[in-house]
Amino acid sequence: MKSGDNVRAASRAIRALGLSVALATLPYAAIAAAPAPAAPVPAIAAPAAEASAAPDRGATAVQNAGNPLNLEGPTADVAASAAYTPMTPTPGVGMPVDGGIGLQKQFSPFGEYGHWIHDAVLMPLIAIITLLVLLLLVIVVVRFNRRANPIASRTSHNTLLEVMWTLLPVLILVGIAVPSIDLIAKQYKPAPAKALTVKITGNQWFWTYSYPDNGEFEVNSYMLNLPGQAPINAGVREVGSEAWDGPAQLEVDNRMVVPAGEPIRLQVTAADVIHSVGVPSLWFKLDAVPGRINEKVLFIEKPGVYYGQCSELCGVKHAYMPIVIEALPREQFNAWVLTHSGGAIDGQKPANAVQAPETATPAGAAAPATNPTEAVPAAPTTASPSA
Repeated sequence: MKSGDNVRAASRAIRALGLSVALATLPYAAIAAAPAPAAPVPAIAAPAAEASAAPDRGATAVQNAGNPLNLEGPTADVAASAAYTPMTPTPGVGMPVDGGIGLQKQFSPFGEYGHWIHDAVLMPLIAIITLLVLLLLVIVVVRFNRRANPIASRTSHNTLLEVMWTLLPVLILVGIAVPSIDLIAKQYKPAPAKALTVKITGNQWFWTYSYPDNGEFEVNSYMLNLPGQAPINAGVREVGSEAWDGPAQLEVDNRMVVPAGEPIRLQVTAADVIHSVGVPSLWFKLDAVPGRINEKVLFIEKPGVYYGQCSELCGVKHAYMPIVIEALPREQFNAWVLTHSGGAIDGQKPANAVQAPETATPAGAAAPATNPTEAVPAAPTTASPSA
């Protein structure tokens, strides 16, 4: 009887607690249930405004989707110049192929070396180790099961076996490490002093290629839009609209053009977040880190078009940052350089540069310094304002 009274008392206490909690939260529930203020209705654009926006090829949709909108349009497709026609890629060369399970065919000395390590060192070792472990498992299952060997062995040590399973992995690792370290050391050797320099800057979400040795001009590279789909980059044409276009989602409006058959110094950085330059058929991958310049040598053995992608997750449009390198013979590369305003051939003065007239040194004035370290700035510099 007494236990029943206790249960009823506890039940009443729980109901009272629940009622108090409901009363305490009632004002907040009323606030949450109140209707939200109506959002302002956007003004309807005039027909004239719609007509003017039509040639922008989806600029509004692109901007709403979070893509960078360049009101002046990306760098003009240099194919418009009569002095340069982009190279038509060879199907299956410098690009991924359907059903491919191995490494892409390599077109650089480092790539051929790395491909050899993969095919002649790593794959045979993997196959031998796998078969050896499988053989040992079969032997253990057949010879040392309870039916075939009812009395278990009490052997605790076997010096020969212990030495073998210690030395054999060491020898395997040494065999892998020697060519691998050699390849790494060769890849990061400094470029020759007179090697052509190309600076690559990763942006969200396009690439900028700068040519400091060729007049310091820059080329912006945007992925081409896909036919029948919403535009990805405003002002850029669709892939397949020109005869030289390569695979969809890999082709761009402006390629990175370099000379074939000579070492190229690539300096890689980023303007916003970490990106990564990766071109599988050239055995090239290097991170682009904001505030830092990473340097590596690129050598392309033969002219061609080679495709890659950003290999570091850099934002929602990471998949729309392809890299296209077009390697040309030196003469054709020089012709491509001269199609750009201010373009110069490896440090020479551009043909269209206007030379300043020589002025005589006034009497009594000091002659200009011949040593650059002795030159005086033409105008005083001012310190940046403090934060």
